[in-house]
This record gives sequence, C-alpha cells and structure tokens, in this order.
Amino acid sequence: MTTRREPPHAAPATASGAHASGAYTSGAQESSRSRRDFVAAGLLSVAGLAATRAVETPNVGSGQEPSSPLAAPQPDSGSATNRLKQSAARWCYEKIPLRDFAQAAKRIGLAGIDLLQPADWEIVREYGLTCSMGYPTDRRDFLTVGFNDRANHPALLRELERTIPLAARHQVPNVIAMFGNRRGRTESAAVAASIEGLSKIKPLAEQHGVTVCVELLNSKIDHRDYQGDRTTFGVEVMKGVASPRVKLLYDIYHMQIMEGDVIRTIRDHIAHIAHFHTGGVPGRHELDARQELNWRAIATAIAETGFTGFVAHEFMPTGDPLTSLKAAYDVFAV
Repeated sequence: MTTRREPPHAAPATASGAHASGAYTSGAQESSRSRRDFVAAGLLSVAGLAATRAVETPNVGSGQEPSSPLAAPQPDSGSATNRLKQSAARWCYEKIPLRDFAQAAKRIGLAGIDLLQPADWEIVREYGLTCSMGYPTDRRDFLTVGFNDRANHPALLRELERTIPLAARHQVPNVIAMFGNRRGRTESAAVAASIEGLSKIKPLAEQHGVTVCVELLNSKIDHRDYQGDRTTFGVEVMKGVASPRVKLLYDIYHMQIMEGDVIRTIRDHIAHIAHFHTGGVPGRHELDARQELNWRAIATAIAETGFTGFVAHEFMPTGDPLTSLKAAYDVFAV
C-alpha cells in the first residue's frame, strides 16, 4: 500500500543523511504519508503492465535466478549467518530513487524490496533483487476494504485474478490482501466471509505458486476499526481456507501493540505465516534501544522455526535512512 500506513502523528525527525547517490532525508522527516498515499501516487496499473510485452521468466518456485544486466554491488556483511531473507518496504525510502535504493539494498545484503506496484517489479530484478511483496491494485481504500465483507469479493477477486499470473511471470512470490474494516460486522461473520472469499482465489494462487498474504494490523493506534487485528482471528481464517498459498502477513509492530507475546505467538502459529514486517514500538521507527522489543531474540526465534519466507523492514527512519536500514539488517542477520 504505498502508504505509510502508520503514524501520520509520529514526531518528525531532524536528521538527514548524504549518500553516494545524493542527499536523502529520513522518511519520518520527509513525509507523514501512509502506505495508502503511496499506493495512490500515480504508479502504473497492473492492467497497464500486463499490456506490455510478457517477460519470459521461470516459475516463482523454480529456484532459478533472474539474469541481471547490471553489475550489482556485493553485500558488505560477510560475517552474518543469514538464515533469514530480508527486504525493505519501498515507501519508507520513497525519497531515494528506486534504482539508487535497489543498489544500496543489494550492497547492504537485502534479498528484496517490499510493497511495490507491478511497474517496478522488473526494475528491482535488474539488480538481483526480488519484489518480496507486490500490490494487486493502487486503490486508496485498499486497507479498509477487505475480504471480511462479501460485497467486496467480486472486486477483490478480479484484482487478484489479474495480478497473480503477472506476479508468477515476474517471480514475485507474494501479493498482499486485507481483511478490511469492521463497520459493525461481528467476528464470526467476518471470519466466515473471509474464508469464503479467500477460498475462491486459492486454486489460482496454488496453480501459479504465488502466496496471497493477508495482513494483520492494529486497530488501537493506526488503523481504527480494522477487523484483522488479532492473530487468533487471522489463524481461524487461515485454518478455514487451508491452503499453502493463502497465509498471514504477520506485522510485528502491529501485533506488539495489540497483544504482545510476540515470540510465543510466532512459534505457535508459524505454519500460518508467510511474511513478516518489522517496526519499532512505539512510533514505527528504528529497531534500536529506544523501543521496547528485543529484535535480536525475535529474529532468532523466527529463524529457529525454519521459516523460509521474507522478513521485510517497514519502519520510518529518524536519521540517515540507509544507515538505519543497515543496522536493522545486522540485527536480523542470525
């Protein structure tokens, strides 16, 4: 969602950073836009990209690496164990041109860039990176309109039916989806509707080897009225859908706000989780000593489950953005 879906109310930063590709100020200082705003920023639509020439690439699950016409810099963290694949949410670094950011991400050691519209999927592949999570649309109401309401299903299914084959061609392993806002709906009704709608898309997702990741968000601070605000809610839906290609996007920042007990929850429900997002609590800033979570312990716990998906850093840097991203990468290099 191109948004900074998170706190428009976050305190602005005062620091900025200069990089080889130019001077970039921190995401927190430059913008209070949410992911929602980023989605609506005039990027090319899925339909527009599909109209361009088809890119002949192997299936997502083939294990083949895309060719890279540009020489990408090598990671400079040679001592890390790297049991976890890491990426970073594009919207947090939107002031850095995408090609510059892709080069920096590769140099840091990241394997992908998260939350990209289809027009950008091939750009990051040129640098040996994966779009670790793709958008199926650029709707401004993407976060609030979800599978918890049967009235939304026709439009949501059309978006995913259009995007999933495209994602497979571009070796994008995941596309994002939402549960949506409650609007007075009961939990039981929302669970039933979500299972029904997501079950209709699972055959296509399984056919193409692309995972639909439905995100858990907090409804206490950032996304008032969002229905999928508890792990137990999401797990109940995933059990009902019962597909290896429909899973949860477990956002650690959001679930720490709503329920805490992060490590135990991850261990208990890892079978239903395909993707993680990070972000310091409170404020969704760096994974440092100013916030309340022990990120190294969380990273180790995720790695010890044998998790093979992506952990995407989704925080608003308060200082030099690439320095903050490198520090987060090092924390998760376990």
